[in-house]
Amino acid sequence: MTPLPKFTISQLELDRLQDYEGQMVLLVQEDGRMDAVGRRTNKATKGALARFLDSKGFADLDAGKVMTLSYPTGLMARAVSVVKINRNCTQGEARSCGVELAKASVSERFVIACSKFKRISDLIEGMAMRNYDYLDQKSDATPKPFDVEVMGADALEQQAEIETKLAVLDGVFFTRDLTNAPANVLTTSHFAEQLVALKDLGLKVEVLDEPELEKLGMRTLLCVGQGSASPSKVVVMRWNGGGEEAPFALVGKGVVFDTGGISLKPAGGMEDMTMDMGGAGVVAGVMKALAQRGAKANVVGVVGLVENMPSGNAVRPGDVIKSMKGDTVEVINTDAEGRLVLADILWYTQERFAPSGMINLATLTGAIIIGLGHEMAGVFSNNDKLSNNFITAAMAEGEGAWRMPLAPAYDKMLKSRIADMKNVGTRAAGSITAGQFLQRFVKDDMPWAHLDIAGVASIASESAFAPKGATGWGVRALNRFISDHYEANGEDVPGE
Repeated sequence: MTPLPKFTISQLELDRLQDYEGQMVLLVQEDGRMDAVGRRTNKATKGALARFLDSKGFADLDAGKVMTLSYPTGLMARAVSVVKINRNCTQGEARSCGVELAKASVSERFVIACSKFKRISDLIEGMAMRNYDYLDQKSDATPKPFDVEVMGADALEQQAEIETKLAVLDGVFFTRDLTNAPANVLTTSHFAEQLVALKDLGLKVEVLDEPELEKLGMRTLLCVGQGSASPSKVVVMRWNGGGEEAPFALVGKGVVFDTGGISLKPAGGMEDMTMDMGGAGVVAGVMKALAQRGAKANVVGVVGLVENMPSGNAVRPGDVIKSMKGDTVEVINTDAEGRLVLADILWYTQERFAPSGMINLATLTGAIIIGLGHEMAGVFSNNDKLSNNFITAAMAEGEGAWRMPLAPAYDKMLKSRIADMKNVGTRAAGSITAGQFLQRFVKDDMPWAHLDIAGVASIASESAFAPKGATGWGVRALNRFISDHYEANGEDVPGE
């Protein structure tokens, strides 16, 4: 698995800087004023830093951006990276600055020396998030060590906060690794093994195999995987860090590869369907993050792991399947499989755990990408408070999320002549009818939100906090959502 960068927090020692051999980072005010670190560096470089700060190059540098000076005279450092930043910047600006620093890396060792900066934990968070590269499948590559020492009193004061952020980012990296992994590596069985290993962090983990799923009546989930040689599984992860309150539930779609089944997808781009387990990947990452930081909340994560393949045993268009709830579903399109997986595990989660609220995540529809692109996840909810709380948390973490409608008028698109419902409607409002379908498996009094993350789970270009590929979107937002609304006393249950 991809390791997090190593961060060490220490007292500011100016005398050590002149002999430091890695990459030095200086935080400089937008007006070019130097602190004690800058003045010492300027003296060592015989005024070179001051000349740069007086130059047009620094004047034209945007706030939050980095200029790197290689092999500066008078220092042992390989490079000095000058960061132009307002010391009263926002959390988002500090994170973005950390991203720029990671992108400006020319050394495996960094020292960030600052006499005063209240957003140092956010800068470190951005730096760590961007320093990710999936190398597990490259035979001649190993992760490069990335060792950062952060000097300064403010860093020491924020050490506990920094450690918490890094614990959450370990969950983000876990999600990215799972989502980036090819389907011949991340099979349903290997995925389950990865989750069982989280027991070492204090999570309670159980795996439900096909015979037990049959006994429970999870026929809509099982029908998706019946064409594959990989066995379908449901994995339940529980973190009991709170009191006696009911847990909050996270539910994830884990289709490790999606061919579309009998309704076969076009060949072009099908290789990207290794990311169709992104919802389950986020749930796994959040559960790891909560355990790593010792969250004082009760949370249950339930993921359905299947592979959607065509074969002589695969579910067919026109088949009618009875769900665990008891409703029957006419399968019109076997490529609308994620909602069939979620239908059973949503119902199972409510029946077994009676959670205080529930959020499911899925790379569910291409339609959400048409509507929101790759900037926002779609949020569908039956509860304004739950929806607003999540979107607020997502925006605070720089993870885009946008509320989409649900309304009874869309239900008529799911009417079936021979069953209780169809699994798809028409091309119109495709992401909304998917949400309407899922809502049928949510009890009337259950605060619930469906997050369609098809556009944000893995993208073909660099995102704000990640290189191209898996983003880990949602781990930080859901961690903050749990922290803000379920951790203090376990009583902030969303309601109208």
